[in-house]
Amino acid sequence: MTTSDAPAPDLGEPVKGWSPRPAPDGAPLHGRYAELEALDADRHAALLYRAYEGQDHVWDYLPYGPFSSSALYHRWVRELVQDPAHFFYAVRNLESGYWEGVASFLRIDPANGSIEVGHINFSPSLQRTRAATEAIFLMMDWVFSQGYRRFEWKCNALNMGSRRAAQRYGFSYEGIFRQAAIAKGHNRDTAWFAMIDKEWPALKAAFEAWLDPSNFDPDGRQKERLGDLTRLVRVAGDPAL
Repeated sequence: MTTSDAPAPDLGEPVKGWSPRPAPDGAPLHGRYAELEALDADRHAALLYRAYEGQDHVWDYLPYGPFSSSALYHRWVRELVQDPAHFFYAVRNLESGYWEGVASFLRIDPANGSIEVGHINFSPSLQRTRAATEAIFLMMDWVFSQGYRRFEWKCNALNMGSRRAAQRYGFSYEGIFRQAAIAKGHNRDTAWFAMIDKEWPALKAAFEAWLDPSNFDPDGRQKERLGDLTRLVRVAGDPAL
């Protein structure tokens, strides 16, 4: 058999008509329980610091923080938002009326249609609320509405809360990257999760069903769990959970 007679290699599914996707543009994202605005030091930092104050554990798995004063946090936010490598949102809980957390797009790769959500820091008052779930949903919906092919979630492999959250949200487990980083003087193995565009219609329907007011009793208790709704869509579960 000559080289010209050899079968053509399988190069993967063709991606037809592809063009780079838009980068995040800073437009606010609005939902029923949460709204997201581009993080701004003057508008949000003092209010966010108040939500985090005395809750140093929320910084445990982040590569920065805690901050000892509102002024230091304000300065950090002012410098942070100048970095084009990521795009931060401030999260307002519409049920409380307060700015209670942040989340960011990063590893923004419009050419390949891949983007990551990270730097998630929800204050205790925002955690386990409908607003917290909807904030992530709004970011997901923006990503796939703009034609991205892949949405990633990564976290310290020891951060079981983040791993549980990723799976609940419908991200599929993709493995552990060993010794991926050094964070605050400690080794960090990184757990990888992702969802792709083909999965989004079913995941979006799951989120919409969970977020619907009819899914909650008069005391705000859920009737169906989001993780049960997303389970059928995920292609791989986290073996540590």
